[in-house]
Amino acid sequence: MFVDVAKVFVQGGKGGNGCVSFRREKFVPRGGPNGGDGGDGGDVVVVASPSLHTLLDFQYRSQFRARRGAHGEGSDRHGRSGDDCVIGVPCGTMVREAESGALVVDLTEAASRVIVARGGRGGRGNARFKSSTNRAPRQAEEGAGGEERWLLLELKLIAEVGLIGLPNAGKSTLLGRLSAARPKVASYPFTTLEPQLGVVRLSEERSCVMADLPGLIEGAHMGRGLGLQFLRHAERTRLLLHLVDLSAPPEEGTPWERYQRIQEELRSYSAQLAAKPQLVALTKLDALASTGPCAAVERDFAAAGIEVVGISAHSGEGLPELLQRLEAGLSQTSSMAAEPSADEEDAEFR
Repeated sequence: MFVDVAKVFVQGGKGGNGCVSFRREKFVPRGGPNGGDGGDGGDVVVVASPSLHTLLDFQYRSQFRARRGAHGEGSDRHGRSGDDCVIGVPCGTMVREAESGALVVDLTEAASRVIVARGGRGGRGNARFKSSTNRAPRQAEEGAGGEERWLLLELKLIAEVGLIGLPNAGKSTLLGRLSAARPKVASYPFTTLEPQLGVVRLSEERSCVMADLPGLIEGAHMGRGLGLQFLRHAERTRLLLHLVDLSAPPEEGTPWERYQRIQEELRSYSAQLAAKPQLVALTKLDALASTGPCAAVERDFAAAGIEVVGISAHSGEGLPELLQRLEAGLSQTSSMAAEPSADEEDAEFR
């Protein structure tokens, strides 16, 4: 089960109380105060782990509290600080304030970490209040409470190439042909219910991570089908590979019309996503009786200034040229997996 959104409550540990104590020993007159300080509460820390790939664990546990600090004791013994509560999340997880939606941190690199709820400070013992005018203080501080808040965890997979297109366009078949991934392949729509990742060898010197995203339909940006749920994962990619099925029935529209429907969904969801570099591949050449229809479709795209490549994942036709174009396209894009959005640029790391 793939889960990419979760809401959690985090609370830092409470600080330990300070101690009121006096030294009382034989032959030690006026021993004075010796109450120790309370320990600091533990922090709640979120860490990006490369071994995690989903937020499924947060469906079963949604509250995380760090340990409180131990109380101070006599003989100037300070309380032990509370242990931190470490929360592991997949790389690519964005942590936001649940109420305001403000970005706290975007954990894109393995082992990156951030404190999301600080523990309370331990209270001072009465030994801290000793002075020349107050030699027997009977006051001590209580430990401060830790920070607490609700957070929204949102996972966006990190991949260099994202496969997009209408259902049954051949995305899963292509990923299975180019990589060792084994996504489910069937002759009915929406066989892909969750994103699939695969490592694709582009050349002797270079490989890339490719993501197979569930098929998009009209109205995906408004929640129809599975598009709204998984369009966020396409935002992290550097390059989109748009697959257009040549074997689709005429009632579904021409290849150019079906291409435009997906482009409209991308624009409606995010202008930044629609502006990402794209390659267009015409799939299922093996299903055509001749190359005439493919040439006609290529002319339609060429009239709009869009270069396409015809491929067949079953026979392997056109795949070498596709890999060359992918390598060239990735070389032209930024080394960043995704350009920062406006709210990411303004976010404060805590």
